[in-house]
Amino acid sequence: MKDRIKQIIKLGIFISLSVILLILAFRDIDLAEVFKELRFAKYSWVLVAFIASVLAFISRARRWILLIKPLGYKPGIRSAYHALLTGYLFNLAAPRLGELTRCVALGRKEKIPVDRLFGTVIAERAFDLVSMLIIMVIMILARGDLIDSFLRENIFNPLGDKISSVFGFSTMFIIILILFHAAMFLMLLVYRDRLRKIKLFARVGDILKGIFSGLKTFIRMKDKLEFIIHTIIIWSFYITMTWVVFYALPATSHLNFGDAVFILVIGSLGMAAPVQGGIGAFHWIVSRGLNIVYGIDLQDSLAYATLSHESQLILIAILGTISFYLILGSKRRRDRDPEKIADGKE
Repeated sequence: MKDRIKQIIKLGIFISLSVILLILAFRDIDLAEVFKELRFAKYSWVLVAFIASVLAFISRARRWILLIKPLGYKPGIRSAYHALLTGYLFNLAAPRLGELTRCVALGRKEKIPVDRLFGTVIAERAFDLVSMLIIMVIMILARGDLIDSFLRENIFNPLGDKISSVFGFSTMFIIILILFHAAMFLMLLVYRDRLRKIKLFARVGDILKGIFSGLKTFIRMKDKLEFIIHTIIIWSFYITMTWVVFYALPATSHLNFGDAVFILVIGSLGMAAPVQGGIGAFHWIVSRGLNIVYGIDLQDSLAYATLSHESQLILIAILGTISFYLILGSKRRRDRDPEKIADGKE
């Protein structure tokens, strides 16, 4: 009962955070004009983004299978795909719920222990984090001016103004900052055992363990080249999804493939926020990126963010529902007539 109350409270916090971020994103914006932009958008480009999304999902399902194979199991591509989409569907209900759901879905269908599958999902998240870091490094080396201007306008300048107003002198702040980090380092050394019991530090530890676990899995993996190729394919399709939607709106139609990489990077930060499907966080960060870096009107920037995000949300809702039904229907057929399935007739 207490756990259920905690889950309800968490869900309420996530929803409230999404609403707050949406309000911040659309504050002082003429919604009628945004809807007008969306009404006359070229939705044929959104359809192209849908195709790229589905191909990315298939490639991701195949890559998941490669992570599972070292465990001694080899699920079918259909099962992995439907479990993956089912997980994406449940992520719309609550952050991270989909990761457990897709493990349960595939585990029940393919008779694989759920705890072992969950380890592969943690490894997959670790590889995605490394992939994103690589893309960010390439982005900084190739177009560091974009990242620099965005960070300066959104983080460094506002933070600097607040620091100046509080401390009045930057040297004093630097001294305080050095002392603070030294104190934090000493606390980590002295109280490391106690800190492990705190959820936040435990999660950080889990992330680091996941990265090391992922590296171990990759080392044991026989299909390393195929895994790398699928990782490249997945992120290439993600960039393509971001890029082609530019052409759906006149205000963003002049942006190119390289610009899509930048929007993907900052958009991924929004999707990583602890809210359902990145709602609110994605809209805010992508619209501000387009506005500050490219000088696109905030109204048009929000139209792009809304079109890009909500179209994918609708696609996941539709495909995820179909996948959930197919997995549930498959299980019901197996339970109804196990002899046929055992004989390979179904």
